[in-house]
Amino acid sequence: MELRGTVGIVTGASRGIGERLAEQLAQRGVSLALAARSVDDIEGLAERVRTMGVEAIAVPTDVTDRAALETLVKRTESELGPPDLLVNNAGIDSVEHFDRMDPDAIETMIATNVIGPEILTRLVCPGMAERRRGHIVNISSTAGKSVPPFMTVYASTKHAIAAFSWCLRLEMQPYGVGVSVVYPHYVQEVGMFARRGTTPPRAIGSVSVDDVVTQTIRAIEENRAEVVVAPGLVKMADVLVAVSVDGAISASKRTGAYDFNRREADKHS
Repeated sequence: MELRGTVGIVTGASRGIGERLAEQLAQRGVSLALAARSVDDIEGLAERVRTMGVEAIAVPTDVTDRAALETLVKRTESELGPPDLLVNNAGIDSVEHFDRMDPDAIETMIATNVIGPEILTRLVCPGMAERRRGHIVNISSTAGKSVPPFMTVYASTKHAIAAFSWCLRLEMQPYGVGVSVVYPHYVQEVGMFARRGTTPPRAIGSVSVDDVVTQTIRAIEENRAEVVVAPGLVKMADVLVAVSVDGAISASKRTGAYDFNRREADKHS
């Protein structure tokens, strides 16, 4: 999809991938509705984006609140125009022992990572289909292609958003609407472990936020079904899982991922 002159919605725009992606989209001529719960952060980002010659609005949004999602879409349409692009980036993560998780935390993670993106997509899809134009990109994770220990609920949500993307892509093809899913690996600077001040073992590897943003934009422009942003053989994690789940678990232990995640989970206990 040609980006210049389009209107986009980016959720989770207050920091990390969402913030960097919004800046790069603006540089490519996309007017943006910036959504997140952190009002000051998205207002500051909107000001920066406007200096790039595009329009931008900051819309305080909790993606678990359907009324807030409806407001986000309505404001985008009334202040910028019909959305051509939706980036479902908002999400929460955790590394903890599943048997010790607060049930409320499980519900919140599923609502944020799965239900919110699906409802927001449902709100913009009819217009895109009618106009025969648009692209939806969902930010998953390599956890959505593998079996990371002590990230059970997070991984299950990322597997779900991948399946959602694949199925929706098939449904939207007749309308000329593209759907992509992006799987970032551990992200340097802004990822969950970077925010905790820890570094994954070298064997696990990591990627830069700039690489994630570049690959995401390429997925949009080239209408790629999926992009895995990961080093080396990590890109093939889903193949290993498909061949043998037990083999994938064994690999997790050999690379140090199991012990690393367990230590992080212990900190949460």
